[in-house]
Amino acid sequence: NTICREVVDRNVVINNLLPGPFDTDRLQSGIVHAANQAGIEVEAARKQRMAATPAGRFGTAEEFGKVCAFLCSEHVGFMTANSVLMDGGLYPGTF
Repeated sequence: NTICREVVDRNVVINNLLPGPFDTDRLQSGIVHAANQAGIEVEAARKQRMAATPAGRFGTAEEFGKVCAFLCSEHVGFMTANSVLMDGGLYPGTF
C-alpha cells in the first residue's frame, strides 16, 4: 500500500509534477556552460536545446504555475498517486 492510498479517504491527495526544460536561470546557466564547452555562441546552444524538444520551445513559469495551481485545487479530489509530465513532448508517452 502507498501513502497515497492510505490518506485519500481523508481527502488528502498526493500527486507529482515532473517538469522538463523550463526557461529558468538554471536552464540558462546550463546552456551557457554547454555553449562554452562546445565553443559555440550561447544563442546557437539555446536554439539547439529548444530544437531537441518536440514543442520547439521551453516551458514558461506561468505554465508551470498553472499546473501547480490545478494540482492544489479542489478539482483533483479524485486524482491521487499520479505524476504529471510537463516536458514539451520529450518523453514518448502513450500516444
